[in-house]
Amino acid sequence: MARVLKVVSTRLPQRDFISLLLVSPWLYRSLVSYPSLWQVLDLHEMNNAGDRLLSALSLCMESLQDLESLNLNVCQKISDKGIEAVTNSCLKLKALSIYWNVRVTDLGIEHMVKNCKHMVDLNLSGCKIDIAAVLKCRFKNVSDKSLLLIAENYQELKFLNLTRCIKLTDGGLQQILLKCSSLESLNLYALSSFTDEAYRKIELLGNLRFLDLCGAQNLSDQGLSCIAKCKHLVSLNLTWCVRVTDVGVIALAQGCSSLEFLSLFGIVGVTDKCLEALSRFCSNTLTTLDVNGCIGIKRRSRDELLQLFPHLRCFKVHS
Repeated sequence: MARVLKVVSTRLPQRDFISLLLVSPWLYRSLVSYPSLWQVLDLHEMNNAGDRLLSALSLCMESLQDLESLNLNVCQKISDKGIEAVTNSCLKLKALSIYWNVRVTDLGIEHMVKNCKHMVDLNLSGCKIDIAAVLKCRFKNVSDKSLLLIAENYQELKFLNLTRCIKLTDGGLQQILLKCSSLESLNLYALSSFTDEAYRKIELLGNLRFLDLCGAQNLSDQGLSCIAKCKHLVSLNLTWCVRVTDVGVIALAQGCSSLEFLSLFGIVGVTDKCLEALSRFCSNTLTTLDVNGCIGIKRRSRDELLQLFPHLRCFKVHS
């Protein structure tokens, strides 16, 4: 019976799985006896995620000591106190996602780095911040202070998502680039405040494969030339990077010959010259290329692009 329960539990939504702890003492003992069931906890989009999380912590504290991955995306009632409670109990956390949690501030990040020393995957995305709630409650949200804490404590970090953390500056990002050299994925979507200076040391990320700069309106050819030194880059989103021209994309083609995904969507300053360079250096690897809205590029039809990039499978990233 215990084996059957273990199999069934792995297929249940975790919101139901946690509720089973309250059904009977036998169920409770059986469930907490399998540490592997408690290595991942997904409470995303739960209105009462805070209560569920505290219940799980109080009911199975010993089992949650092995928790490695926690998803609290869109759990908007989770605050710094919730982050403190979970990180105090779950010291083995390696992955934490708190997308759209407007109540988490630098203080929550301070609790996290103090307690959890093995983090490799961190999603602090502030996408769709509830501005009214922020103003009403005077939340400070995530700032450069958080980036400094992350840089000093998580030098083995591999995945970092900072989407729409709008209070960040060049100085904060530079701390990440200087100290988190193991990063493989960096998401800076909709962070228009970063300038070329922010990317000056990005070549220190020798393992970087994924970079999202959609909406980086202050990125110019100078900054893109620095990014071009990331030799192992496979995926790059330059959508709406409106200051970029052929000069930057040609440097990118020459430096990043392993590119598989590239979006130039909406960049009016690029022409067929950059496509020729991309074809010369990346034609064997590119499978996704979006040049929609690039009015300076005349050879934009599907057939014309396939002549330059025979392995293309996707021609449109944005609708």
